[in-house]
Amino acid sequence: MQNPHGKALAGADRPVLHQGVDIIRIAGIKSFGHHGALPEEKRLGQRFTVSVDLEIDTRPAAAADDLKLTVNYAEVIRTVEGQLTGKPVYLIETLAQQIAARILGTFPVTKAVTVEVSKPFAPVAAEFDAISVKIRRERV
Repeated sequence: MQNPHGKALAGADRPVLHQGVDIIRIAGIKSFGHHGALPEEKRLGQRFTVSVDLEIDTRPAAAADDLKLTVNYAEVIRTVEGQLTGKPVYLIETLAQQIAARILGTFPVTKAVTVEVSKPFAPVAAEFDAISVKIRRERV
Protein backbone atom coordinates (compact mmCIF):
# COMPACT_ATOMS: atom_id res chain seq x y z
CA MET A 1 0.00 0.00 0.00
CA GLN A 2 1.25 3.52 -0.78
CA ASN A 3 0.44 6.92 0.66
CA PRO A 4 -0.59 9.80 -1.63
CA HIS A 5 3.08 10.75 -2.11
CA GLY A 6 3.99 7.33 -3.54
CA LYS A 7 5.81 6.10 -0.42
CA ALA A 8 5.17 2.60 0.87
CA LEU A 9 3.19 2.38 4.09
CA ALA A 10 3.88 -0.11 6.83
CA GLY A 11 1.51 -3.03 6.54
CA ALA A 12 1.11 -6.38 8.23
CA ASP A 13 4.24 -7.61 6.42
CA ARG A 14 6.30 -4.55 7.45
CA PRO A 15 6.31 -4.14 11.23
CA VAL A 16 6.99 -0.75 12.72
CA LEU A 17 9.41 -1.09 15.62
CA HIS A 18 9.04 1.21 18.61
CA GLN A 19 12.11 3.37 19.13
CA GLY A 20 11.54 4.03 22.85
CA VAL A 21 13.26 2.85 25.98
CA ASP A 22 13.25 -0.78 27.06
CA ILE A 23 13.15 -1.74 30.71
CA ILE A 24 14.78 -4.72 32.37
CA ARG A 25 13.14 -5.20 35.78
CA ILE A 26 14.71 -7.18 38.59
CA ALA A 27 12.18 -7.30 41.41
CA GLY A 28 12.45 -8.32 45.02
CA ILE A 29 16.20 -8.68 45.63
CA LYS A 30 16.40 -9.55 49.33
CA SER A 31 19.39 -9.25 51.59
CA PHE A 32 20.28 -8.49 55.21
CA GLY A 33 21.91 -5.21 56.14
CA HIS A 34 22.61 -2.93 59.09
CA HIS A 35 21.18 0.33 57.74
CA GLY A 36 19.04 2.68 59.78
CA ALA A 37 18.94 5.73 61.99
CA LEU A 38 18.39 3.88 65.26
CA PRO A 39 21.26 2.23 67.15
CA GLU A 40 19.42 -1.11 67.31
CA GLU A 41 19.03 -1.13 63.51
CA LYS A 42 22.78 -0.79 63.14
CA ARG A 43 23.46 -3.42 65.81
CA LEU A 44 20.81 -6.04 64.96
CA GLY A 45 20.32 -5.40 61.25
CA GLN A 46 17.25 -6.28 59.21
CA ARG A 47 16.09 -7.53 55.84
CA PHE A 48 15.83 -5.12 52.91
CA THR A 49 14.14 -5.64 49.56
CA VAL A 50 15.28 -3.86 46.40
CA SER A 51 13.76 -3.69 42.93
CA VAL A 52 15.52 -2.07 39.98
CA ASP A 53 14.32 -0.99 36.55
CA LEU A 54 17.21 -0.61 34.10
CA GLU A 55 16.47 1.56 31.06
CA ILE A 56 18.42 0.08 28.18
CA ASP A 57 18.15 -0.11 24.42
CA THR A 58 17.87 -3.89 24.14
CA ARG A 59 17.73 -3.95 20.31
CA PRO A 60 21.48 -4.53 19.73
CA ALA A 61 21.55 -7.45 22.20
CA ALA A 62 18.32 -8.90 20.81
CA ALA A 63 19.50 -8.64 17.19
CA ALA A 64 22.85 -10.31 17.95
CA ASP A 65 21.47 -12.59 20.69
CA ASP A 66 24.56 -11.56 22.69
CA LEU A 67 24.72 -11.13 26.47
CA LYS A 68 27.73 -8.81 26.15
CA LEU A 69 25.44 -6.17 24.58
CA THR A 70 23.06 -5.98 27.55
CA VAL A 71 23.37 -6.46 31.32
CA ASN A 72 23.95 -9.73 33.11
CA TYR A 73 21.13 -10.03 35.66
CA ALA A 74 23.27 -12.03 38.07
CA GLU A 75 25.90 -9.24 38.09
CA VAL A 76 23.23 -6.59 38.76
CA ILE A 77 21.90 -8.66 41.68
CA ARG A 78 25.44 -9.08 43.09
CA THR A 79 25.95 -5.32 42.79
CA VAL A 80 22.74 -4.60 44.72
CA GLU A 81 23.55 -7.24 47.36
CA GLY A 82 27.01 -5.70 47.79
CA GLN A 83 25.46 -2.36 48.67
CA LEU A 84 22.88 -3.94 50.98
CA THR A 85 25.46 -5.90 52.95
CA GLY A 86 28.11 -3.18 52.78
CA LYS A 87 28.90 -0.16 54.91
CA PRO A 88 25.82 0.88 56.91
CA VAL A 89 24.08 4.17 56.19
CA TYR A 90 21.38 5.96 58.17
CA LEU A 91 18.79 6.50 55.42
CA ILE A 92 17.25 4.23 52.80
CA GLU A 93 17.35 7.33 50.59
CA THR A 94 21.16 7.16 50.81
CA LEU A 95 21.12 3.43 50.15
CA ALA A 96 18.95 3.90 47.04
CA GLN A 97 21.28 6.64 45.76
CA GLN A 98 24.34 4.43 46.29
CA ILE A 99 22.72 1.53 44.45
CA ALA A 100 21.72 3.76 41.52
CA ALA A 101 25.21 5.27 41.28
CA ARG A 102 26.86 1.84 41.42
CA ILE A 103 24.59 0.45 38.68
CA LEU A 104 25.16 3.44 36.38
CA GLY A 105 28.90 3.24 37.04
CA THR A 106 29.15 -0.51 36.47
CA PHE A 107 26.80 -1.14 33.53
CA PRO A 108 27.49 1.41 30.77
CA VAL A 109 24.57 0.33 28.55
CA THR A 110 22.16 1.48 31.27
CA LYS A 111 20.76 4.89 30.31
CA ALA A 112 18.79 5.34 33.54
CA VAL A 113 17.83 3.30 36.58
CA THR A 114 14.91 3.33 38.98
CA VAL A 115 15.70 1.87 42.39
CA GLU A 116 13.15 1.05 45.07
CA VAL A 117 14.48 0.15 48.52
CA SER A 118 11.94 -1.34 50.92
CA LYS A 119 12.26 -1.84 54.64
CA PRO A 120 9.53 -4.34 55.55
CA PHE A 121 10.44 -4.42 59.25
CA ALA A 122 11.12 -0.75 59.96
CA PRO A 123 10.88 -0.04 63.70
CA VAL A 124 7.69 2.00 63.57
CA ALA A 125 4.85 1.50 66.05
CA ALA A 126 2.22 0.82 63.39
CA GLU A 127 1.00 -1.99 61.16
CA PHE A 128 2.24 -1.70 57.56
CA ASP A 129 3.65 -3.84 54.73
CA ALA A 130 6.85 -1.88 54.13
CA ILE A 131 8.38 1.56 54.08
CA SER A 132 10.17 2.31 50.85
CA VAL A 133 11.83 4.99 48.80
CA LYS A 134 11.89 4.97 45.00
CA ILE A 135 14.33 7.10 42.98
CA ARG A 136 15.21 7.43 39.31
CA ARG A 137 18.66 8.50 38.16
CA GLU A 138 19.91 8.85 34.63
CA ARG A 139 23.26 9.04 32.95
CA VAL A 140 24.31 12.63 32.25
